[in-house]
Amino acid sequence: MNYFSDDELRCKCGCGELNFDERFLSVLNNIRDDFNLPLSVSSGYRCVNHPIEAKKFKPGAHTTGKAVDLLVFGDKAYELVQIAMKHGITRIGVSQKGHKNKRFIHLDADDSRISPVIWSY
Repeated sequence: MNYFSDDELRCKCGCGELNFDERFLSVLNNIRDDFNLPLSVSSGYRCVNHPIEAKKFKPGAHTTGKAVDLLVFGDKAYELVQIAMKHGITRIGVSQKGHKNKRFIHLDADDSRISPVIWSY
């Protein structure tokens, strides 16, 4: 079952590119299945020209199609991190400040980067 639409996962800079990794999508769907609640994507694939990526010295994991930011907060954020780790996700970013509708958990499986690692924004 695929819980995530192409529109949710495509680049939001205006280019509309969608180069999301199929293996990562499969893991993401398994995570969603175990989470047993809808998950909203705030950022999926990003092209190298996406404003966030263009500012970076080296484009991030979103440009590989192996990263996603999921809107979740509080106890559900904690639960999501636990489930993601159970599914082998070893790169996790946590943004839990500010308005609850803007809080997210970043999950990525970009094996070309240091892991395991967890960070906060």
